[in-house]
Amino acid sequence: MKLVVMYPRPRDIEAFEQIYDDEHVPMAIAKLAGKTKMVGTRILGLLQGVPPFHRIAEVHFPSMEVLEACAASEDGKQTIAHAVSISSGGAPTILVAEEETLGIDERK
Repeated sequence: MKLVVMYPRPRDIEAFEQIYDDEHVPMAIAKLAGKTKMVGTRILGLLQGVPPFHRIAEVHFPSMEVLEACAASEDGKQTIAHAVSISSGGAPTILVAEEETLGIDERK
């Protein structure tokens, strides 16, 4: 299970990146109990046009119960509220997802 946060393009990319790196990531590392992995992705572009999202953050959990407990905790609520507060391009889209690993034949 994972929590996926998709941040829209911020009004000021440099300012967003500084707050994201200096405040939000350390907060998420410290406060999101039960996580097993965190992955950050910076969107560089679309094949055509301007991408609607600037960053996608994934926080992995061993089960839905652990994810839900984290999100319901005071630290989880504070971290989610902080994610919303730093998203200057509009509210982030926050999803709960289940990851699937697709097989790739490595013999080719």
